[in-house]
Amino acid sequence: MHVCDVTMFYTAHGGGVRRYLRAKRRWAAEHTGERYTLLSPGANTAKRGNHWMLPAPMLPFSHGYRFPLRRSSWVNTLLELAPDVIEAGDPYRLARAVLSAADRLGVPATAFMHSDLPRLVEQRFGTWAGQRAQKYLLNLYSAFDAVQVPSLGLANRMRELGLPQVVCQPLGVDAEKFNPSLHNPLVREWLKIKNDVRLLVFAGRYAREKNIDVLLEAMRLLGAGYHLLLIGPDMPPSTLTNVTVNGEFCDSVQLAHYLASADAMVHTGDQETFGLIVLEGMASGLPVVGVRGGALPELITPEVGMLAKPRDAESFAQAVRDLFEQDWQTMGRAARQRVDQHFRWNVVFERQHAFYQVLQSGTFKADVLEIAHV
Repeated sequence: MHVCDVTMFYTAHGGGVRRYLRAKRRWAAEHTGERYTLLSPGANTAKRGNHWMLPAPMLPFSHGYRFPLRRSSWVNTLLELAPDVIEAGDPYRLARAVLSAADRLGVPATAFMHSDLPRLVEQRFGTWAGQRAQKYLLNLYSAFDAVQVPSLGLANRMRELGLPQVVCQPLGVDAEKFNPSLHNPLVREWLKIKNDVRLLVFAGRYAREKNIDVLLEAMRLLGAGYHLLLIGPDMPPSTLTNVTVNGEFCDSVQLAHYLASADAMVHTGDQETFGLIVLEGMASGLPVVGVRGGALPELITPEVGMLAKPRDAESFAQAVRDLFEQDWQTMGRAARQRVDQHFRWNVVFERQHAFYQVLQSGTFKADVLEIAHV
């Protein structure tokens, strides 16, 4: 079986989709021996092993993303690759190219819903725009044989909106790369904080839906007994003395050391379709403080962390205090155990590989492949 992933959500500067696609191709090479190809935009036409690239212009202020303008070259390349299953990783022009190529090849097409486009649009541009985005998305995804979504909440919502061919496919984490054993006391020395100060960490893009302003206000309320390491490209500087900003790209090796050296992960985003960085923190042995929004409540159970009200700095600060009044180290160990049991990449990809096989056979039924809530 030859599976081809097609997406514009792939850059050299990291991101959750990139980590998922790299991990999937690596797992396939080690465990199945079958062919997994990635087709994504680049500066020029290029082939690097099983990664094919076609030229597309850069999107301004997008951290390296490129947006294809014409579909024909992408369709022709897919026809040349002749995969057995094609997966679209974004809901834009390339998704239509996937549908066109799949139809001409007579193979199934699946989409992976990595972001909740209607809610993101509604948050930025209002209800009317969100409704238009929802209509667009439903029209697009109804043409696919199956749509994968990473959380049960999103799966249920899409079904309620009239999209029956949805299957819940969680993402995962490299539990060797993100590991408590990478704890490094030099991180505290670099930050110039004492051992009794609770070190919190957040890593991700600087985007409105991450609610970084809420996180910073919570840090102001928490005061000197807590310190935040805020990691991500273009993160704004902070005047708070208990916040250190690393606004540069941080590779996974460096990030893994930062996570394992913290006391807890914090995440104020309320639009996450999954929350891959949360899993990476849990794999690093960290309890997590998140919010009751998006997919975070599916990951952050009472055994592994605390949940606060969305976009409420006082509630979030109190949740952080409450965490450290409990046995937070035991919660961190429980977080790691939860990852080991349910979210290692091999567990995730074995399930997805079975889904691809059923999809290729033409016997796919969403209710048969539904995952239990873990």
